[in-house]
Amino acid sequence: MSDNLTIVDHPLIQHKLTILRDKTTSTAQFRQVIREVAFVLGCEVTQDLKLKEVEIETPIEKMTAPYLEGKKLCFVSILRAGNGLLDGLLDLIPSARVGHVGIYRDHETLEAHRYYFKTPDKLGERLVVLVDPMLATGNTAIDAANELKKAGAKAMKFLCLVAAPEGVEKFSAAHPDVPIITAALDRQLNDVGYIMPGLGDAGDRIYGTKG
Repeated sequence: MSDNLTIVDHPLIQHKLTILRDKTTSTAQFRQVIREVAFVLGCEVTQDLKLKEVEIETPIEKMTAPYLEGKKLCFVSILRAGNGLLDGLLDLIPSARVGHVGIYRDHETLEAHRYYFKTPDKLGERLVVLVDPMLATGNTAIDAANELKKAGAKAMKFLCLVAAPEGVEKFSAAHPDVPIITAALDRQLNDVGYIMPGLGDAGDRIYGTKG
């Protein structure tokens, strides 16, 4: 498997992922739990941010303490399911800028088709975290990453809940410079491009719709 794949094997994430996989989980609970998982995954995706020392004064005394410096963050959600992760990430870093990429997958060809693209300016000065719950065929994520690079993004990571080996391989071949952070690497894709065992259509489960 790709060298740029990180699986976050944290007990809390694995517990919550089981809840998300369960088909009996309600829409409300699914929405809340995916937000909670995103918060924890956000700690992993930002763990290499640079710190500097600053002088502050606590209620007791003055001290030197670590403070974030360097790149500003931009979370880019692949619509619509990416917004489920976006909420949890913004709980963690409310000052981050936000972008959206609207892409739908043709259920016959499994190809990605873009219909919307809106991001903050100066992407080249930001760490761009592209988010989508599923990395299945990889087509959607590849297309989104292509557009972000065209818009100037230089430092990028891809964050998802569940990935398929086929999607990881394809995305890594297209974007070897973009690390993939996920909570689970599942077995395979089925014949219609869904991850097995997976958790179904994340967008439908977040919003209570049917595909």
